[in-house]
Amino acid sequence: MDGPAISPLPETPAKRPPIAGVLLRAGLFLLFVRILGGLFGWALYDLIGYFPAAALSIFAAAALATLIVLRTFERASFLDVGLGWGAASSRHFGSGIAAGMIPVIVAVLGFVLAGYASFERVADAASAFTPGRFAMVFTLLLFGAIGEELMFRGYAFQIILNVARPFTTILPFAVLFAAAHTGNLHASTFPIVNTFLWGVVLGYAYVRSGDLWLPIGLHFGWNMALPLLGAPLSGFDMPLTGFDLKWAVADVISGGQYGLEGGAVTTVMAVGLLLWLWKAKIERQPTALWVSSNQDEE
Repeated sequence: MDGPAISPLPETPAKRPPIAGVLLRAGLFLLFVRILGGLFGWALYDLIGYFPAAALSIFAAAALATLIVLRTFERASFLDVGLGWGAASSRHFGSGIAAGMIPVIVAVLGFVLAGYASFERVADAASAFTPGRFAMVFTLLLFGAIGEELMFRGYAFQIILNVARPFTTILPFAVLFAAAHTGNLHASTFPIVNTFLWGVVLGYAYVRSGDLWLPIGLHFGWNMALPLLGAPLSGFDMPLTGFDLKWAVADVISGGQYGLEGGAVTTVMAVGLLLWLWKAKIERQPTALWVSSNQDEE
């Protein structure tokens, strides 16, 4: 892999570390993220509003916590968490964005063409498309995706892979990912189940790629597609194009006020993305934190 990447792999498989030590380090990381996220969110909320504060505080907290634990416990660099950039990681990022955006765009346009959904112009001029608004939403969603991937598929996830099989690691972190969204507007059982499925997709994306760029791309691509289509994102309305997506189907299909993530359309797409990740030719990169023989147990 070219570019500034990760620390060299050991020549022989590393001895499995003590489970208690791994869980302690993982727990401390998650605790640091929780505390720092609360502090950053509190400081930013009155300045920039709820959603921008939430996105940026998650990124800042996860990045700072990652830097702290990598320097303290691993003597490693920030890039060693799976953020090294090169030809393979750039392909993963690009293919992730495409895989996150294309299915939802195709699905929504299919419903529109079939007469089960429509785009309606928003009367409020503040919802119209502007380059500045697009840049702001783009930036917030990108940093939000990076922050959540650092939090849920970053340091803690990767070191636990050394003492547990991949799906034994993926499933509890998918539960944590879903639990983190229970406070969103209009959240209910179905949206949280779909968020859990997305957590499985994103965790498996890391296992298949060995870097965070594939899950970041998937996460960002999906999140960006929804406001572009005039749909709520995880319960939040983010006016971007001057149009709203209106459905003529039951909420169990469309997701209702929570957005597409609350309906059966997302369930089908999450399963489809898992199948794509399973079958796709993905170049798994060497990893610095996940070094046990479990890498062969997908």
